[in-house]
Amino acid sequence: MPDTEPGRMATMPRLMLEMRGVAKRFGANEVLRGVSLSVPRGQTVVVIGPSGSGKTTLLRCINMLEDYEAGIVAVDGVPIGYAVDEKSGRRQRMAERAIAAARETIGIVFQSYNLFPHMSVLSNIIAAPIRVKGVSRPQAETRARELLAMVGLSDKEKEYPARLSGGQQQRVAIARALAMEPKIMLFDEVTSALDPELVGEVLAAMRQLARDGMTMVVVTHEMSFARDVADRVVFMDGGVIVEEGPPETMFSTPKTERVRQFLKRHNDRYRI
Repeated sequence: MPDTEPGRMATMPRLMLEMRGVAKRFGANEVLRGVSLSVPRGQTVVVIGPSGSGKTTLLRCINMLEDYEAGIVAVDGVPIGYAVDEKSGRRQRMAERAIAAARETIGIVFQSYNLFPHMSVLSNIIAAPIRVKGVSRPQAETRARELLAMVGLSDKEKEYPARLSGGQQQRVAIARALAMEPKIMLFDEVTSALDPELVGEVLAAMRQLARDGMTMVVVTHEMSFARDVADRVVFMDGGVIVEEGPPETMFSTPKTERVRQFLKRHNDRYRI
């Protein structure tokens, strides 16, 4: 049955992310043009497309790091940023406290690691659960160590970011996001700044998350990851979703000429 609790958006069963008609402008540049996207709980959706197609903005609107001019975003049925008033039917901005609370359910990892350089790996991971969620230090440390084991960094909890490789820092960033127990994880080109030999260790951590059933939306140029891990691949261009489907279809028999051109152009460069 759809969720019908007050203040929650009615959704299909098991739907973790729903975007309806999301539009975003930067001045005269219309970056997102009425994008609609649904992601069932436990699925991995990989978003591909050329630079400037709106992929990163899409993620930032999900987490309300970017305000958006039209549309509705909901995570697990709860609106993020805007909700439709039941009486007037108008879209209204939510209170900042409600936005902050909803944002806590969303983990996001960027190209840059954004770790606190003056804090150890363990301290980086436990800071938000303790300060934002009120988790006790022993509980936060226990969970942090579990996450470090998951990403293969159990021996690095006392190290500082400057003493870690880029791949290790990115895996710490993933563990830090997971420490907040998010309902969905967003990844924005998390391997693009890494040396090629470090990419695999980060993708391995993401593959493990997918196997564990974490709902994920991944923006990437790693076509092999999209082919092997995605439940669905979404191709964006010009601020719209041009085509989407299972990876076996998208990479072997895409329906649109635009996707065929993109894949042909990137075949050698991105290891399809």
